[in-house]
Amino acid sequence: MSSTVSIFPSGKESIKGTQFVRGACPHDCPDTCALVTTVQDGVAVEVRGNPEHKFTQGVLCTKVSRYTERTYHPERLLHPMRRRGPKGAGDFERVSWDEALSDIAQRLRAIAARDPQAIVPYSYCGTMGLVQGESMAGRFFHKLGASLLDRTICSNAGGEGLVHTLGAKVGMKVEFFARSRLILIWGSNSIASNLHFWRLAQEAKRCGAKLVCIDPRRTETAEKCHEHVQLLPGTDAALALAMMHELIGNDWLDHEYIEQHTLGWPALRERALRWTPERASAVCGVPAARIRSLARDWGTIRPAAIRLNYGMQRVHGGGNAVRAVACLPALTGAWRDPAGGMLLSSSGLFPVDRAALQRPDLLAGRTPRTINMVTIGDDLLRAPSPQFGPRIEALVVYNSNPVAVAPQSPKVVAGFAREDLFTVVLEQFQTDTADYADYILPATTQLEHWDVHVSYGHTDVVLNRPAIAPVGQARPNTQVFRELARRMDYREPCFAEGDESLCRTAYGDRVDFDRLLQQGYAPVDAPDAPFAAGGFPTPSGKCEFFSDRLARQGLDGLPDHVPNHEPVGSSTRYPLAMISPPARNFLNSSFVNVRSLRDIEGEPLLEIHASDAAARGIVADDSIVRVFNDRGEYRCKARVSDRARPGVVNALGVWWRKLGLAGTNVNELTSQQLTDIGRGPVFYDCLVEVEPA
Repeated sequence: MSSTVSIFPSGKESIKGTQFVRGACPHDCPDTCALVTTVQDGVAVEVRGNPEHKFTQGVLCTKVSRYTERTYHPERLLHPMRRRGPKGAGDFERVSWDEALSDIAQRLRAIAARDPQAIVPYSYCGTMGLVQGESMAGRFFHKLGASLLDRTICSNAGGEGLVHTLGAKVGMKVEFFARSRLILIWGSNSIASNLHFWRLAQEAKRCGAKLVCIDPRRTETAEKCHEHVQLLPGTDAALALAMMHELIGNDWLDHEYIEQHTLGWPALRERALRWTPERASAVCGVPAARIRSLARDWGTIRPAAIRLNYGMQRVHGGGNAVRAVACLPALTGAWRDPAGGMLLSSSGLFPVDRAALQRPDLLAGRTPRTINMVTIGDDLLRAPSPQFGPRIEALVVYNSNPVAVAPQSPKVVAGFAREDLFTVVLEQFQTDTADYADYILPATTQLEHWDVHVSYGHTDVVLNRPAIAPVGQARPNTQVFRELARRMDYREPCFAEGDESLCRTAYGDRVDFDRLLQQGYAPVDAPDAPFAAGGFPTPSGKCEFFSDRLARQGLDGLPDHVPNHEPVGSSTRYPLAMISPPARNFLNSSFVNVRSLRDIEGEPLLEIHASDAAARGIVADDSIVRVFNDRGEYRCKARVSDRARPGVVNALGVWWRKLGLAGTNVNELTSQQLTDIGRGPVFYDCLVEVEPA
């Protein structure tokens, strides 16, 4: 900011009547950027990165830099609507807030009188905010006694793998990657999904660091690294174990660190010695010489660091894969240097008081069943049973678009189309899911409400202030659940707590809230080299190569390669593995309806290698193809490209179904199978065939 800007106690700045309001990016990205919104006469005219925030440094991705286009979108929902046509037709009529909320409360009360577990909340990271996410909503559903939701659709396999190895979602400070001499970018298209880390990696590269990308797709990031290890989907653990084999054979080990700060080394050593580079090569589709070279780099270059991301854990063995990779820094003592170690997520460092926010005590001793959001398709179609419980009679969807993003969407659509299912959707736009709602309630965007955020890519809390008044009749999620609670006659004082107070409640006295108000962000305590002398937040205080906690669950205490549910080569009918990484200008299903971004992406696209295309008679880019398996079919345009390796196709997502070529998207093909650890989804564990349409 210019030094001429005067800073007011409100945390807003102004120059000649123009206000500059500090905020936070709400989207599911490790960067959690600090924002500055320029407001003129009550209208937001620009959103940019806060140049004072050391991580954001004034830079935003293309998506969020166009946030005003999203806020003032001509298709923005501006008032409550009630369905009047068939489910899925998107035919609604305008109603008042009072009429909508009174009817919703009455219908939820009637269902709850039979069994409150028949009511299911469905939400995820449409906003990453602690307040507009699961604060007042958590209180409401806990008081109601509704089914609990296992929020697993993104990162649980990797998160639990990390917890069972390092003890929590913790790792090195991201800023120290700039000092690393070797960076393995593993399962991450950082240019598209972790832009500010990529800036640090480029800084390291200019200082002589070697960058290696490990990814089944030749991403924009892979193209700009020194090397690309293009393994088959779901084989990361095999690669990591073969690297361990070479570290042992060449004695590229820090014996003192292993002895003092790890648990289970003899057993892991025995397992790793079975994974020769030749064995791993047969599994991974990577030459043995390349595996040896990668292990040599990891074993001999200092300081060395791994930037792991969540793409690689969306397969059957995703939890084990993260465990295997997370063992590598301890074997070489990489943690001794601030610029060494690894980072998957830093979110475990944030001292959030989730119990104070969500008030599970309001359950008052009840133990509702838990629904896994990955299997919502099956769960909506289940009959009541002693094992499953009551049939789902009502869904309240907020911060999510399950009809587009949940796996095996033919079943999801069939479930949402049930005429006896009462569905309420809080949304900013009429998404695929909103088309199936009985009521759509217009939600505010990030520019219109209070919130406070963690990050999983850096170590600053970021506060979001409302920059403008809500557009139309939009209301924050918190206000909707407060008003529903009042209509349900819930009298606890917690239902009257305001949003700014909820921001304070999120961290209590563990974060300097006055500093948040003043500058928009504040650091959490995080040491520069967190595990230089051990001190892991595991039960043993050590990096746990062997996890007794997993063993007590009947699982393998050591990391291992767990084959995909649908391994490459296991089906002659469906010989191609399909992964579905996000399109560069979308974030999950967010931003798909922003015209300028959709124009950049064009139309739904499948990348296919030239050899696979020729074998199927696909000779021209942009020809329409049919991608199919036993679960369904998906039509999109093909692009013959070396971004796809032979035997693997890349279906870029996640498009709204109604904006696809045939009213479907890639999740027509994905399955509701779960990961080895963490009950997560297996979006990238999927076999298909492709043919010209």
